[in-house]
Amino acid sequence: MTIKVWDYVEEYKIEREEILAAVDRVFQSGVLVLGNSVKSFESEFATYCGVRYGVGVDNATNGICLALKALGIGQGDEVITVSNTAVPTVSAIVQAGAIPRFVDIESDTGLLDVSKLEAAITSRTRCVIPVHLYGQSVDMRSLLKITSLHKLRVVEDCAQAHGASHFGKRVGSMGDMGVFSFYPTKLLGGYGDGGLITTDSEELDAQLRRLRFYGMKGTYNAEEFGYNSRLDEVQAEILRVKLPRLDGYISRRRALAERYRMILNGTSLRMPVERDGNFQAYYVFVVRHPDRDRIIAELKANDIMVNISYPWPIHTMNAFSNLGGAVGDLPVTEAAAKLIFSLPMYPTLTEQQQDTVCLALGNILGETVGI
Repeated sequence: MTIKVWDYVEEYKIEREEILAAVDRVFQSGVLVLGNSVKSFESEFATYCGVRYGVGVDNATNGICLALKALGIGQGDEVITVSNTAVPTVSAIVQAGAIPRFVDIESDTGLLDVSKLEAAITSRTRCVIPVHLYGQSVDMRSLLKITSLHKLRVVEDCAQAHGASHFGKRVGSMGDMGVFSFYPTKLLGGYGDGGLITTDSEELDAQLRRLRFYGMKGTYNAEEFGYNSRLDEVQAEILRVKLPRLDGYISRRRALAERYRMILNGTSLRMPVERDGNFQAYYVFVVRHPDRDRIIAELKANDIMVNISYPWPIHTMNAFSNLGGAVGDLPVTEAAAKLIFSLPMYPTLTEQQQDTVCLALGNILGETVGI
């Protein structure tokens, strides 16, 4: 039987009755757009993150774009982020009319290297988007000192880090806004697209609600140019069912991560690093090896699927060649992209399946694993 890098089917079997009941509640409510399900989930998720407000949107890509729009960031403004992220992080910046600028990453965590941030700031820099990659927070304490000194806004990309924290503060609660994705693969995933923006600002909350609904405060009369970026009622109600389980999902992921470390300790695979002060949620379990491509091919031949997040840094992609980036600009990012791959990681992955993955890795590497 194939072991997938991610799978929702077993989880759905466990939660099926509750999921179907949630869908039925929405269909019987008489309200299918921006009703009680969205309103309730916004409040519940904001509370979970430790902020005052949550604004449900259709996806995290538009969430980042709306967050930048709400801050007045647009044409000619520069937004600093990393290149080892999903394309949507950067496409959202471009969609807002701003210019992405990249900084390199830490060699051990793969997170934005805050020590390199200040050198990237120019007179046109307006915002920083730290990407909490792989389920772990960027060094926000240090980052916020720099952004405060330079009077820059901060939008956290939390798409991979629901429930992760930095010195006790959950991601999405430290910047001006945090943007979450509820794409099915995420730590808290729905059954389609979905996103949410967190903030402690009453003003930003109000503006985001207008921006996601054509710029309207009520109906039919637009106060400003806006968009159609609303979170769906069905997805919101499903996410309400799953939210109380999120900490359990994360606990299971952390247990699986610890087993990977224990079993693969001593092999030539480089294990992920959890930064001091961080509580990592392990959206993915990313290892590194110089013979990655052969390992992946041989795992696939054994019906074990893995993933690379991400094989091509954004600044090397043809779609973003107009930004002026080139191979060699971000040496740590580029080196990591040639080594990284993600092992299967999801709450319903069994220990037997995990052992199968580890034994296969040991055979491929010609090394002993701890089983």
